Amino acid sequence: MKIGILGAGHIAGTLAYTMQNLNEAECYAVASRSLEKAKEFASRYGFEKAYGSYEKMLADENVELVYIATPHSHHYRHMKLCIEAGKHILCEKAFTVNTRQAEEIFRLAKEKEVLVTEAIWTRYMPSRKIINDLLAQGVIGEVKTLTANLDYAIADKERLIRPELAGGALLDVGVYTLNFALMHFGNEIADMNSVVHLTKTGVDGQNVITLSYKDERLAILNSGIYGLSDRQGIFYGSKGWMVVDNINNPLEVKVYDQNRELCKTVRMPEQINGYEYQILETIACIEKGEKECPSMRHEDTLEVMRLMDSLCKEWGVCYPDEVERL
Repeated sequence: MKIGILGAGHIAGTLAYTMQNLNEAECYAVASRSLEKAKEFASRYGFEKAYGSYEKMLADENVELVYIATPHSHHYRHMKLCIEAGKHILCEKAFTVNTRQAEEIFRLAKEKEVLVTEAIWTRYMPSRKIINDLLAQGVIGEVKTLTANLDYAIADKERLIRPELAGGALLDVGVYTLNFALMHFGNEIADMNSVVHLTKTGVDGQNVITLSYKDERLAILNSGIYGLSDRQGIFYGSKGWMVVDNINNPLEVKVYDQNRELCKTVRMPEQINGYEYQILETIACIEKGEKECPSMRHEDTLEVMRLMDSLCKEWGVCYPDEVERL
């Protein structure tokens, strides 16, 4: 499938490298606001076409699927451009800056009969099923609590602290902790509480979120942009505990028994870099004529967006009108 990448930054390069190693994907076109940057990117990753305008790339009838790799603040307008051009979309997280935008994108996509899906790569990975199967097998007994930590020392990056770019820890890394909880504990949330520290620019720099489930399970989630964390996800059970090494791309799961001894280690399958799964599923769904991916249903995206909307409102985090409005 001929894929076009909208944006030519770091994450775009990562996806381009992934595509180079997939028979199912063709590195066809890349677009940047700078033609020079697009040409350099195309040369580095073997793309056939380079465009200095997003609109020009979307006018190329050979582009079948567009990967959107621009800042969060621009996802809504760029997805609208893709939908108007009749292109299928795989959009980086966070999908949009609020639920209203996401709902509008899904409405427009349905009208144009194009597939749109969010690139939360962990949703598509085989590690998701492996972890859930271990929990279902009862290897650590009844599980009532999970914790998830994801912090990076990235406060020096401009896009993370600027409200006009929809910056902050929540939309960039906190979205992964929320998805981790929902993937493994589900969506039946009874209550949500949080603590936040805002940056001088008014976006969240670090936060702790507690999800209380209707069946009395708890998920305690930590994310931030100031320092490095262990990136672990831990499930606490009546017969032991289970540690997921790196919730942002699980490498292995270690199971500990009631004697606090390591009794089982499960390594994840070999991969290119983890991004291939979302690309392959998106291509497969397009070829079957489907309009959403089962690993990241539209309702899954909306559920995460609703939680993040609620948190932003509670914290007093506001983005400029030109970012927030439809």
